[in-house]
Amino acid sequence: MKTQVNLKIDDTVKKNAQKRAKELGLSLSAVVNATLSQFARTGELELSSAPRMTPFLERLVKEARADYEAGRLEEFDSVDDLVASLNK
Repeated sequence: MKTQVNLKIDDTVKKNAQKRAKELGLSLSAVVNATLSQFARTGELELSSAPRMTPFLERLVKEARADYEAGRLEEFDSVDDLVASLNK
């Protein structure tokens, strides 16, 4: 069963949201449904479109930065040099 919800939003916001949805191949209704479904399921509301790293990737980046700062990373001038280092 479907129900209709009437929202009052700024016209510019609606047009920009429709444009973004269309770029993703979605209707604005589909975006609103997905957002409300996620909110109902998790109780969380994400208001940022900025990409976020997973905890695993954050840990890898932290380790790589520590290795870089400690001088434990090698630099290579070619792929052959890299492969030779890996085969040591």
